[in-house]
Amino acid sequence: MSGADGLPIVFDGPLAIVGGGVVDPALLVELAGRGVALVGADGGGDAIGAAGLTPAAIIGDLDSLSDRAGWESRTRVIHLAEQETTDFEKALYSTTAPLTLALGMTGKRLDHTLSALNAMHKFAPKRHLLLVDEVDVALAVIGPFGFEAAKGERVSIYPLAEVSFTHSEGLLYPLNGLTLAPGGRLGTSNAGLGGRVEIVPADATPWLLILGKARLWDMVQANL
Repeated sequence: MSGADGLPIVFDGPLAIVGGGVVDPALLVELAGRGVALVGADGGGDAIGAAGLTPAAIIGDLDSLSDRAGWESRTRVIHLAEQETTDFEKALYSTTAPLTLALGMTGKRLDHTLSALNAMHKFAPKRHLLLVDEVDVALAVIGPFGFEAAKGERVSIYPLAEVSFTHSEGLLYPLNGLTLAPGGRLGTSNAGLGGRVEIVPADATPWLLILGKARLWDMVQANL
């Protein structure tokens, strides 16, 4: 980690930003053990602490963080009072990393989940983002993307905005010539045919590739 004298904080390896939603402590411990840096988005710092870990920093408006003074004695706490963005966005614009995982951004409150999806759309052109919840991982993708999928494996494509696809390979339901959009046609609950999947959009509009959580480390490796 560098940038200790100012913002953004620069991480040379993968970073996990942790929010105050549903967080698996065991996963946080695994992430830390694999060299993933942890940053708390406001009350997400407490979630990291509950796993017995110390975040590299805690960033946000700090209205949800317990024992701020105690945290300030152990790590860097960055208070950003502006209310134009969420704590997740504050942590995003205050850091850089080759890959950023987002945990604890879903569950508990639907408005927080929707805000996290909005942030994925907003920041996808600027950095590699992987949203992790209890069941799935959602990778923000710009442009073509390819990966291996087992036969029958669930592959969901979710449009963060209206996005057209020129073609796909290896999917049960091809995306050839389709336009997906929120409030319109979606690409959820597709499936792999077994082997290589290739998805090719028509332009650089961000979209989400949603796979089961078991694919977490595959997606991490594919984006480093």
